[in-house]
Amino acid sequence: MEIKKFRLRNVGRFDDLEVILAPTERHSSNVTVLVGNNGAGKTTLLRSVAISLSWLVARIRSEKGSGTPIDYDSVQNGAGAASISISVEDTVEMLDGSTLTAQSSLYEWRLSRALKGRILRVPSLLIDLGRLADDYRQRLTEYNQSSLPLIAYYPVERSVLDISLKAKPGGNFEQLDGYDNSLSRGVDFRRFFEWFREREDMENEEGPSPAFLKKIQAIFGSDTELWQVASKAIDSSRDPHLKAVRSAVEAFMPGFRNLRVQRKPRLIMMIDKDDVTLNVAQLSQGEKSMMALVGDIARRLAMLNPALENPLLGDGIVLIDEVDLHLHPKWQRTLIRQLTTTFPHCQFFLTTHSPLVISDAKGVLCYVMDDGDLREQSELYGLDANQVLLGVMDTDVRNSDVQQHLDDLLDLLHGGKLEDARTLYQRLSAELPEGHIELAKAALLIRKLEVRRAKD
Repeated sequence: MEIKKFRLRNVGRFDDLEVILAPTERHSSNVTVLVGNNGAGKTTLLRSVAISLSWLVARIRSEKGSGTPIDYDSVQNGAGAASISISVEDTVEMLDGSTLTAQSSLYEWRLSRALKGRILRVPSLLIDLGRLADDYRQRLTEYNQSSLPLIAYYPVERSVLDISLKAKPGGNFEQLDGYDNSLSRGVDFRRFFEWFREREDMENEEGPSPAFLKKIQAIFGSDTELWQVASKAIDSSRDPHLKAVRSAVEAFMPGFRNLRVQRKPRLIMMIDKDDVTLNVAQLSQGEKSMMALVGDIARRLAMLNPALENPLLGDGIVLIDEVDLHLHPKWQRTLIRQLTTTFPHCQFFLTTHSPLVISDAKGVLCYVMDDGDLREQSELYGLDANQVLLGVMDTDVRNSDVQQHLDDLLDLLHGGKLEDARTLYQRLSAELPEGHIELAKAALLIRKLEVRRAKD
């Protein structure tokens, strides 16, 4: 499943705005990114898509289910009503005799709302929405191991992580629970922990634990036949859902491995970081944010695709606001590549303030938002951060006063004003850090000018 386009009318600051999402003919990736200043409307676009998709989730769960309505406060000032339209393409596998074929269909629906006392002239249109939801419910009825698409929205508020591990034992997680709060609350760490603990309890019941393998290794060594047999037994008994979550976390967080639950002397979720075992509550905010986000996507994919050997290959739509939140620049640079590699069949709609996020992956569709307008940006792959800051984000690469002084210094040198250039250079050398690259370049130009003067 993927969104082809959506349209807002009188929503927030947008009179009439249509947005096409990747992949397109010109953009091969499944990632669309919005950049723009605070208040440009990026979150409004993501929230509008989440509102529209909430009706699909509700109708999959129940024939007459209702999603989130358009909020009255979202109706543009001066307008009596607002609407969100969306076009979604979905591929359905159909059995024709003994041949299984895939058929793609386009589904379009519109959600409208008028202010109190106003006439709704363009009503909601949910016929296609009902057909699509009915199709998924029918698949579940005929085959209870049928897959469902992931539909999730992670708002900025996901940064406030509740590391509460007061899990209720004996929880029962069904396939449709993969949609619980998927479009409203972002990451629910307590729910993630409950699910992880339940799956791990079942995993430990069905085979030897990793702790048992460590004991064998400590006593007999890792080169013995006993250790090899035990290692294979443990690997074959691993829960595929937990394996998906662990592998996703390890892919995004180099050096991290072996996410697990410690049960005694108290319940703690543990992870190894560079061979040091840590309580997840001890991780940095960026590490916790990344682990919770990636773990939640993987967990929901596992729940919604119970029959897939690798649940990370499930499809879906993921909306993430400020995807770079709390992340080190090194992680920002690889973020989109990791998303598309780890979750290859998911469509991502992201917002960011980081030039590193949008310049390190091919085929990404990037829009620049400014005062309610949307402008498609040309290919950004391979540009350095300064080029993106200047050309896309309309932001200086350094302090404007410092940049002006450096520009003045360069003008003096090009104009042959050696003494003035020396004076300004000495002043800047006292103010800026040692080894400043622009000052180093200026020093070379000053030396060249001095040599030229000496020859003359």
